[in-house]
Amino acid sequence: MTLPKTMRAIAITTPGGPEVLQLTEIATPAPAPGEILIHVEAAGVNRPDTIQRMGFYAPPPGSPDTPGLEVAGKVVAIGAGVTLWTVGDHVCALVGGGGYAEYCVAHESHALPVPHGFNAIEAAGLPETFFTVWTNVFERGGLKGGESVLIHGGSSGIGTTAIQLAKIFGARVFATAGSAEKCAACLELGADAAINYREQDFVAEVKTLTEKRGVDVILDMVGGDYIARNIEAAARDGRIVSIAFLNGSVAEVNFMPVMLKRLTMTGSTLRPRSIAEKAGIADALREKVWPLLDAGRVKPLIDATFPLEDAAKAHVLMEKSTHIGKIVLTL
Repeated sequence: MTLPKTMRAIAITTPGGPEVLQLTEIATPAPAPGEILIHVEAAGVNRPDTIQRMGFYAPPPGSPDTPGLEVAGKVVAIGAGVTLWTVGDHVCALVGGGGYAEYCVAHESHALPVPHGFNAIEAAGLPETFFTVWTNVFERGGLKGGESVLIHGGSSGIGTTAIQLAKIFGARVFATAGSAEKCAACLELGADAAINYREQDFVAEVKTLTEKRGVDVILDMVGGDYIARNIEAAARDGRIVSIAFLNGSVAEVNFMPVMLKRLTMTGSTLRPRSIAEKAGIADALREKVWPLLDAGRVKPLIDATFPLEDAAKAHVLMEKSTHIGKIVLTL
C-alpha cells in the first residue's frame, strides 16, 4: 500500500470553544522504532480532548498536537523492531495524541486486537476508557469480588465501562447520574442501584444501601464538594480514586475521618504515564478483560457518532453532558 504524503486531520486553530476545531491537511506520520501506523477508521472522543482544545492539557513531549487519545483501524506500516503486529492487522490503540486524523501512530505495546464481532466504532470506544478504569478501579483502587464500589458519572464513557467491569468481577455496584434516563441506563448495565444526584444525597443513599457501612471503593471524576462527601461515604479501609475534577480540585476537608477510617485517597492520570506503564496496563487488559469482550460479556455503550469533519459537533455534545456512553468520530 502506497501511503499518501498528506492526510486529513483536525487542528486546534487556537485555544477556545468547539468552533476552533478545523479540518486541515497535514503530513502523514511515519512510525518510529517500536511504533505502528494505523489507518484510522474511528476515533474516540474524550473529556481530555475538550480540555486540550481549551488550552489546558498539552500533549506529552513527542506526541502530536492533533487531539484524540484512542483509535481503531488497520495497521498499514510498522517501525523498526516491531514484533507484536504485522501490516493488515486490525487493532485499537491508546495514543498520546493524533487520533482525530486519517492516520495515527501508536506504540506497538499500547495496541490491542479488535475484539471478536466488534466493528471499528465499538473498538474505538475501548482503549482510553478501559485503560483508565482498569488502572484506577482495579489496580489503584484494588476492587475485589464481594466489595462495593460507588461510580460517579455512571452514564459517561468511563462510568458505563466501570459499571460493567465491576459487576462482572463480582462487586456490588452503585452509580450516580444526573437524570432518570441516565440512572435507568446505569441499572441496565448492571448497577445494583443508581442515585440521581440532582434529587438525592448520594452520601445518605449509600449509607442506606450499605446499612451505614459505606462503600469500599469510590471512583470520582467530580471533585469539589464531592471530595469531603466521598470521605463520608467511604467504608473503613476504603479507597477513593480521583481521575478528574469537573467541579474543581480545591476543597476544604476534615481529614480526621481519613485517619479514623484508615482511608486511602489516591488518583492518577493516564496520558503522561510512561510507555512501560501503559504497556503493563495493556497486558493486564489482554489477559483479564479482552476475553470478556471477545465473548460479548462486556461492550462499550456508543451514544453518538460524527464524521471527522464534524469534530466540533462532537465536542458540543460532550460538553452538554447529555450523552450516555461514548462519542466516536468516523472516517
